[in-house]
Amino acid sequence: MPKFAANLSFLFTDGAFRQRFERAAAAGFGGVEYLFPYDWPAHDIAEWLQAAGVEQVLFNLPPGDWAAGERGLACLPHRQGEFAEGVEQAVDYAMVLDCRRVHCMAGIRPPGVAAAELEATYVANLRHAADRLATVGATVMVEPINSRIDMPGYWLDSIDQALRLIETIDRDNVKLQLDLYHAQIIQGDLARTISDNFDRIGHVQIADNPGRHEPGTGEINYPFLFGLLDRLGYAGWVGCEYQPLTTTEAGLGWLSR
Repeated sequence: MPKFAANLSFLFTDGAFRQRFERAAAAGFGGVEYLFPYDWPAHDIAEWLQAAGVEQVLFNLPPGDWAAGERGLACLPHRQGEFAEGVEQAVDYAMVLDCRRVHCMAGIRPPGVAAAELEATYVANLRHAADRLATVGATVMVEPINSRIDMPGYWLDSIDQALRLIETIDRDNVKLQLDLYHAQIIQGDLARTISDNFDRIGHVQIADNPGRHEPGTGEINYPFLFGLLDRLGYAGWVGCEYQPLTTTEAGLGWLSR
């Protein structure tokens, strides 16, 4: 069975952020991830990780103005300076938290900008991020996110596009972050997608569809897919980035099974 990490931006959210680390460990999770760590000092988070005995698995680069609807900066021309500052902040946190995976959000497609310019900006920014994060042993994650339901206008909304960009970026520490919830909405055919691209997958995330709730509440056959990951020899983490149908603890029967 794969290693499971609790996404603390989605799970145990009825408690304070610092309390979620201990609750995740008590529920049986060996690792944690979340969207962003930047509201808390890195050394405080490191203490919470150590006290709970869990590993920091993943976090995201700064996304721009999240409250205003920004969802990453990587494809946005004329924001490269801000992007580079975010990379430095992420490097500092990755080093203190001993985190080996950092997801780089692409951003919302801006109007009136040519597709070639968006791609050139993204590729240049990802190469910069990969080179800097390599200095602390971290890998940059490229995640296609569905633009039909969860993030309208998101620029990187195709798995084929993500794979092509990874090839173009041409850095050993750039990998595919395959969120199976998004992948099901984007194209389905999950088992074949995993098998055909296994060597390029650096992180897996899960939620069921529809609803983005815990495994077993929707159409995705997660026991089969977990078995497939085992048969393929997947040694990475599976991040649980779902919205509990009721409470986190009440919905954890799938994990105990």
